[in-house]
Amino acid sequence: MSEDAPTSPSTEKKLSARTWYTLGLLMVIYAVNHIDRQVMYILGEPVREELGLSDGQMGWILGGGFALFYAFMGIPIGRIADRANRRNLIAIALALWSAFTVASGRASGFLQLVAARIGVGIGEAGCTPPAHSMVSDLVPPERRASALSFYALGIPLGTLFGLTAGGYLADTLGWRWAFYLVGAPGVALALLARLTLHEPERGATEPGADTGEQSLGDVFGFIAGLPSVLHSLLGNALQTLPLAAAAAFNPAYLQRVHGLSITETGLSLGLISGLVGGASVFASGRISDRLSRRDERWLFWLPLAGALVSIPFSAVAYTTGVWWVAVAGIGAATLFNHLYSALGHAQVQSLVKPRMRAMMSAIALFGMNLVGFGVGPLAVGYISDAFGGGDQIRVALLVLVLACMPWACIHYGLAARTYRADLLRKREA
Repeated sequence: MSEDAPTSPSTEKKLSARTWYTLGLLMVIYAVNHIDRQVMYILGEPVREELGLSDGQMGWILGGGFALFYAFMGIPIGRIADRANRRNLIAIALALWSAFTVASGRASGFLQLVAARIGVGIGEAGCTPPAHSMVSDLVPPERRASALSFYALGIPLGTLFGLTAGGYLADTLGWRWAFYLVGAPGVALALLARLTLHEPERGATEPGADTGEQSLGDVFGFIAGLPSVLHSLLGNALQTLPLAAAAAFNPAYLQRVHGLSITETGLSLGLISGLVGGASVFASGRISDRLSRRDERWLFWLPLAGALVSIPFSAVAYTTGVWWVAVAGIGAATLFNHLYSALGHAQVQSLVKPRMRAMMSAIALFGMNLVGFGVGPLAVGYISDAFGGGDQIRVALLVLVLACMPWACIHYGLAARTYRADLLRKREA
């Protein structure tokens, strides 16, 4: 909203208790989504050692197999979510990915574990597209970045629990029990979601918006006519690539190069993600909403600045020989590079019609997961193998940061240039 734009009455309206409950439960579900994803990362080294796998094979387990199905299933799920009951879809997806997390603990070889992680990916694909659509229908546009940032707190909170609890359980009970114990509670949470989640009215926060069903051709045609959407998708996918690689292989890096135990690694990375990452994600929405009252383009400028500032901290983290400097570098980089986590989705949600929101979320996640979680861990795994494995994991991690972060910033800048014009096109469509 520009400086001379009138303030919407919805800005002053308080959110109802039911809205806050729905937002809170969606955030908890998203946290469980990331617990079941992140626990695989902290268990990577004991799994690799027991099953005799290479870094390249671990790339498929940690990212490739999971991300391919997560990305491709998101498109049809997004389409369904724009036409059907979103609450029921989330409940079914939660039960599915929780069951496959438990099944991961039964794997006895590479193919079985890949199959289980594919199942987790298919289930988790049913979470965020309908959730983003629900959040956008619960909260007015002026507060949407903050609401999506609140939902996105599930990422750092889930990572905090997944890494710390997963590391402790692996050291005390073994990696198989870690899968069992973090996966099982999701089934009960799925029942709670089915019984208590509120399904909001489409377009309720934007009176006069086009809430009619949109054909798939209409959705893609509308998006293709908005350059800022295309650059947002590219920027977020490119930034996700090194961050997904780091999430997958930072535990191995700290254990191999700096000699930390699984519990120490999980505690260090979990606290960074939960406290530092959580503060970054939550603050990004609040700061963006405030700055965007002066200039809407801060929705892109803020993650651009964060990505640039994070690069030297990542370089220190992967080149130092001192463990606490490495941990501090990862923490400082996280503070800045996680500013994009919620804002990337807020960027594209602001530009589409109500019946396009879940599909738009699925398309954004397709890019982030296919490029980020699909390519990132695979690239690190194979680059590490090419350099001889072992402590060369640090080289692979640094290469991706230096190659992808500046590239992502270019697309954020290009998106900001056309954002105002694209907002006008949406309103006139």
